Amino acid sequence: MRKRHQLMFIALPLHLPLFAYPILRLCYWLGLDSWQTATIFIPLFFSQIITRLYLPHASSGPFFWLRRGADLWLGISPLLLGMLLVTELPVALGWLVPATAAKVVIALALALMAFSVWNAYSPSVVTVPLTSAKLRSPLRFAQITDVHIGSRSSAFLTRVMTKVNTLNADFLCITGDFIDAPDIDEEQLSALRNCPVPIYFTIGNHERYEDLEEILQRLKRLGVEVLRSRTLNHGEVQLIGIDDSDHPGQVKRELATLSIEQDQFVLLLYHRPYGLSDAAAAGVDLMISGHTHNGQIIPFNLVVKRVFSKIVGLFTEGSTQLYVSPGTGTWGPVMRLGSTGEVTLFEVLPQ
Repeated sequence: MRKRHQLMFIALPLHLPLFAYPILRLCYWLGLDSWQTATIFIPLFFSQIITRLYLPHASSGPFFWLRRGADLWLGISPLLLGMLLVTELPVALGWLVPATAAKVVIALALALMAFSVWNAYSPSVVTVPLTSAKLRSPLRFAQITDVHIGSRSSAFLTRVMTKVNTLNADFLCITGDFIDAPDIDEEQLSALRNCPVPIYFTIGNHERYEDLEEILQRLKRLGVEVLRSRTLNHGEVQLIGIDDSDHPGQVKRELATLSIEQDQFVLLLYHRPYGLSDAAAAGVDLMISGHTHNGQIIPFNLVVKRVFSKIVGLFTEGSTQLYVSPGTGTWGPVMRLGSTGEVTLFEVLPQ
């Protein structure tokens, strides 16, 4: 309980610009009285505190939809704040009637929210062409990452796996944050059973936050090969999976414990886009990651770019390449604005 109170103390100042000002300003411009304003203000202002602290894992029933609504409000609030700040001057100069300005801002916010929800509904297939002198025959494999089952539904996983199953890939890699809630059962993950190729999985930070060992056992029963700081050979490919860690030297220290076969095409699965230099020094050919979501929603991408120098796309150091996926699913708001979800298809041809 003490920890919850500490989180509330930290969160409340952030609520003032994101939630208090937009709500109160719009209500004032619309000419609502104090009771009407309070009716709107109280549930919206405290929605994040209530749902994040007390309903973080609601997965069904009215509490689930309450959390989902709070997530949408979280996603649209920075955009609403920005639009209001831009609109303040025309209203102050008398160029816009306050009520009209409020209605325009609300309509635009709702339109952006609708688009971003639609954009998050079904990820696209993105093909990444590469070459390697180590291969004698073409290699074709898929990656999904940051699917976030728990925040997202089993129906979403079914749509994702339907796309994967049509790609004629040699295997599928899942690079963490596949699950972000406790007690996700095998039935909710049953779409994995229909995958016609091997699935290789490495954990992300969200699996660490939940019932990790139970998650891994469920995945193993579904036929998923879990790579936890170990290697595995698939034809001409040596796959390496490393556990997610907050430690910035995780790639270096884990690769030092493993035997890397330099005559194989070495594929490293690691959730975070850290450690490209260390992977290159160890002789890795391709490293695949996720985690960043490419910011997921404007303007959060600006914050993410300050944390991760490699936020999305293909990066090269020496003969080693790193691909950072923008993620397949979403966390928090089921919204993508300024980013798109993807199923990544790698096509690696012999040189």
